[in-house]
Amino acid sequence: MSRRESPPPPSPPPTPQLLGVRRGEVDCEDRPERAEPLSDTEREIIQDTWGHVYKNCEDVGVSVLIRFFVNFPSAKQYFSQFQDMEDPEEMERSSQLRHHARRVMNAINTVVENLHDPEKVSSVLALVGKAHAIKHKVEPMYFKILSGVMLEVLSEDFPEFFTAEVQMVWTKLMGAVYWHVTGAYTEVGWLQVSSSAV
Repeated sequence: MSRRESPPPPSPPPTPQLLGVRRGEVDCEDRPERAEPLSDTEREIIQDTWGHVYKNCEDVGVSVLIRFFVNFPSAKQYFSQFQDMEDPEEMERSSQLRHHARRVMNAINTVVENLHDPEKVSSVLALVGKAHAIKHKVEPMYFKILSGVMLEVLSEDFPEFFTAEVQMVWTKLMGAVYWHVTGAYTEVGWLQVSSSAV
């Protein structure tokens, strides 16, 4: 970095589950053979808490995306419509951001509504993963980051429903979502790229 360039704004410290994933990499070595299945009780907890969230799905989705883009601005590179927006209020007014927030929340809703049908969940998440890998070329690590941001926002916005126990169950679900999405990346031949490659 030259003296004239100002240093980038400080990034928030990575959460423990984000450590070790580099750009262009699907972390296959640590990827379990399958996602940990949810118990009937866990599925019920997720569906009950999601009912409260989904009543305000667009606003919650917008809050999630704004926090995601503010805390991880590199993620905006995949969104030409709002990649130059810096102001959270401008993001909140963006119809394109609202549209994508609805899409994200509707995808999660489809997963939650179909937790009793693992093949449907797998199919939906495979479509999401393949579209983001092939069409949008989104680094898979952003799904893990977005999952963490979503859990953070849900816990803050719905503290009466997102107790410590509920957060653990949702963390398990988000781990399964990430597992399925990265499986789709691997299936379409997403190459592992390492900055240390010779």
